[in-house]
Amino acid sequence: MRRDGALRRLTVDDGTVWLWNVRRRHRHPDCRTVLGLRRADSPRAVLRLVFREEPGRAVAGFTMGRHEVLAVGGGWLNLDEPGVVRRFLDAAVTRDLVPTANGVWEEDGWPLFDALTADTSRPPGSWP
Repeated sequence: MRRDGALRRLTVDDGTVWLWNVRRRHRHPDCRTVLGLRRADSPRAVLRLVFREEPGRAVAGFTMGRHEVLAVGGGWLNLDEPGVVRRFLDAAVTRDLVPTANGVWEEDGWPLFDALTADTSRPPGSWP
């Protein structure tokens, strides 16, 4: 099992290498899971997709897998799956959320989650 927050590599179709990690903070009342994305050639420009526990939304914890996020009645995704991370990356790029300058940008991950889980034509962890 990987340690929480360990960087992993993801190479996309154009050859761009991305680094990503998942961290969780399971302390009440601010339980959250964070997916971090950055280009390997620009490691100080970080996008953090933050999934906070809120009504109807759950993050990894007691009854769930290590880095799963779910919406009651709206599906679930495992952030340890590279295919799922790729889908989040593509959605973030499409919405122009990926930073180009140094710094950390935090975005609410739930709108992207909703968009990804609304596509019922494929299973949650599949790609492409």
